[in-house]
Amino acid sequence: MFFLSKKRKTKKSKYSDIDPDEIFADSHNFPKFDKNQFEGRLEKPISKKSILGLGIVILIICFIFISKLWILQIEKGENYLIESEQNHLKKTIIFAKRGVIYDRNKELLVWNTKEENEDFYLRKYTNLDGFSHLLGFINYPLKDSSGFYYQEEVIGMSGVEKFFNEQIGGANGSKISEVDALMNIKSESTVWPPTDGEDIVLSIDSRIQNKLYENIKNLSQSVGFSGGAGVIMNIKNGEIIAITSYPEFDSQIISDGIEKEKIKSFVNDINKPFLDRVNVGLYTPGSIVKPFIAIGALNENIIEPETQILSTGQIEIQNPYDPTKKSIFKDWKAHGWVDLKQAIAVSSNVYFYEIGGGFGGQRGLGIERINSYIKAFGIGEESGINLYESEGTIPSPEWKMENFDGEVWRLGDTYNTSIGQYGFQVTPIQIVRAIAAIANNGEIVTPTVLFGDQINLKKIPIDIPQKFFSAVKEGMRESAVSGTSKGLNIVNFHIAAKTGTAELGTIKKLVNSWAIGFFPYENPKYAFATVMEKGPRDNVIGAVFVMRGLFDWMMQNTPEYTK
Repeated sequence: MFFLSKKRKTKKSKYSDIDPDEIFADSHNFPKFDKNQFEGRLEKPISKKSILGLGIVILIICFIFISKLWILQIEKGENYLIESEQNHLKKTIIFAKRGVIYDRNKELLVWNTKEENEDFYLRKYTNLDGFSHLLGFINYPLKDSSGFYYQEEVIGMSGVEKFFNEQIGGANGSKISEVDALMNIKSESTVWPPTDGEDIVLSIDSRIQNKLYENIKNLSQSVGFSGGAGVIMNIKNGEIIAITSYPEFDSQIISDGIEKEKIKSFVNDINKPFLDRVNVGLYTPGSIVKPFIAIGALNENIIEPETQILSTGQIEIQNPYDPTKKSIFKDWKAHGWVDLKQAIAVSSNVYFYEIGGGFGGQRGLGIERINSYIKAFGIGEESGINLYESEGTIPSPEWKMENFDGEVWRLGDTYNTSIGQYGFQVTPIQIVRAIAAIANNGEIVTPTVLFGDQINLKKIPIDIPQKFFSAVKEGMRESAVSGTSKGLNIVNFHIAAKTGTAELGTIKKLVNSWAIGFFPYENPKYAFATVMEKGPRDNVIGAVFVMRGLFDWMMQNTPEYTK
């Protein structure tokens, strides 16, 4: 009994969990595991405590991230939005520098200046008179009310500035800047550098051009012409030595755009200072077409240089619709018997009526051939000068029918066309190119205001024998010696010339006065054409006076052109 009770009171031994590795700690390594490589070891599962700890860490990280996101997007989102908008990228134009313009002697005619607070260079023009139509004017870049440029280019609006805008304008660049709300630059970098425009050299001699303009201006103001224009051209390569028009605007004033009242006065001037009279102005030519009619008549065997025609002061044509009436076509005086040389020198209308339209036993060219020869010299079409120009008009049956309600062409229309009247309209640049073709014996050259190797020389031959050009040139020389152009008979400076007085309107109170020609006569180099516009009919001083003053001045100041 005692033994049993004692045994019941004995406590059961307590054993802790046995690590599986220890069970076989002393066992024989039957599979021969490499214990150094942990072979034969049993994996122990991750405890629940470890998983719980890792989850807590992840939750803390997520909480931090969400809290920061809350602060950035919700709590302080509006403040950060404002700040981001106040710091932004700004694109700024880097304006190109416009090309400089020189005359043939490298005298500056147009250049650039940079003034304080200007983003772009300002254009400056020569203060010599007589250049505004040639050089033109520009428009500067324009900003809106917020200060942003909606016109980003300097744009040429007329003259050389417009015609060569692509060449002298260059290309703008740009840069990117980071700025804050106060427009303080945080950083910047050039994205695209500007390309400056090319400089150009004009064929113009600024000394001669200025003097020619002054002569035209002074005569206009003293006699009462509404305006005038003049051009001098090299007959071999087409280089323009002088090209000017009066009245003119002021390139500097128009480009600057500041003097509003002065600009308004240019716009409202009845004498049209914005009209480039050399290239765009259209004028009745009058007798200056006679040398071209003469060459046509010679080439068609209508006359010989020695052929004489009697001028009694007029010719009469029987009216085909009324036998009691005659149409009378007057000469400006009775010249008697005149041959080609004399007819050109004294500018006999009767002579050219007859070789143009025919009379009695004298054959005439007729209107179709007159048109053909006039056009062969480039009259009535654009000259190709690298400026803007008008075409003009040569009267024809088709032209009359279109403009006069279907009226038919009559012989009298041919007579008037033969002396440069009726519907004839030409520009001075066309005439100087045509007269150059007489001076160089039949080559049409294209006028250019560019100098030297910038020229793309073009020549169009006229298929007419040289002897006919020589006969006409003799007549033009005689005109300067003893005829209607004798105001140009200058000692030691031989000029060949032809004048023209074109009557205007139905009452013919106003006239255009022309002087055209070439020099030196023995070895021609330059052709000229000058027109004085809408002067009083009874005035005897005109375009010849302008050119005489210029030639006298040139002999003293630019003798290289007169030899």
